[in-house]
Amino acid sequence: MAASDSLARRSYWTEQLELGYQLVQQIQAWPVQESLEPFACLPTAAAAAGIDMLFSSSKIAGGLDRIHWIRRSLVPDVLAIATAMLSRGWILKIEDSYRSLEMQTRLGSKPEIFDAILQKCIWENGGTVPGPDVLFRRGCVLVANVPKVGTHMSGTAIDISVFRRSDGTEVWRGNPYLEMSERTPMRSPFVEPEFIANRLAITELMEAHGFMHFPFEFWHYNKGDALGHILSNMPRPAAFGPVHWDAASNTVTAVRDADQPLRPLPEIQREIDAAIARLDSRGQTR
Repeated sequence: MAASDSLARRSYWTEQLELGYQLVQQIQAWPVQESLEPFACLPTAAAAAGIDMLFSSSKIAGGLDRIHWIRRSLVPDVLAIATAMLSRGWILKIEDSYRSLEMQTRLGSKPEIFDAILQKCIWENGGTVPGPDVLFRRGCVLVANVPKVGTHMSGTAIDISVFRRSDGTEVWRGNPYLEMSERTPMRSPFVEPEFIANRLAITELMEAHGFMHFPFEFWHYNKGDALGHILSNMPRPAAFGPVHWDAASNTVTAVRDADQPLRPLPEIQREIDAAIARLDSRGQTR
């Protein structure tokens, strides 16, 4: 890679992640009037409607099962999106849906993800290991470390992939789900034009039903929460914020102190130290 190209990629990464953090701060300031609307099961709803969809069955972090439930009023929109994709010869795959605070915390600490973000931050920082404040800012954008910011914890977000019905191949967006690089933003100039076109075609179908794209991740869409209101220019309080979900009774309770980090700076510093040890053992720190 030419030095000029590497510099351009670093500059873009920094610019995008700083813009993302500005958006995070907007989300934190946005008013929420929690409706306490219960959840509904996406696989059950799709099966009942006879709509072909795919759902990830991989473990999310620490052996925890994925929870493909979202706020009840949003389910018809997802089914409508899946139907529109089927008419185009595509099948919608839900990679992730609701996450509890425990799931989100474990995901942010997951070595595969944390190490990837740390390596990008070392690269961004010219080969020097950054402080926990940098990892906090980057992590708030890429793996939400604050409940109010993380729309998966509100039951209002879905991460998706899309596949062709004809042969099962993925409608390729330039990288696999959970890429962590300068290619991750939706309109990254470092992604080939044909794959940007696929990203935008998928986004058009999603946003036609109100699921707005998160500009800094090409797989993430959400609706009805603070982020959704900001992206949709809806100047009123959001009805959905981060919640604890009781699966047995299908009831939700609002998360208290939703603006406080799941992993504070001292914990992030410990994670940096552990990650450096892992990376050094594999010769991957620089």
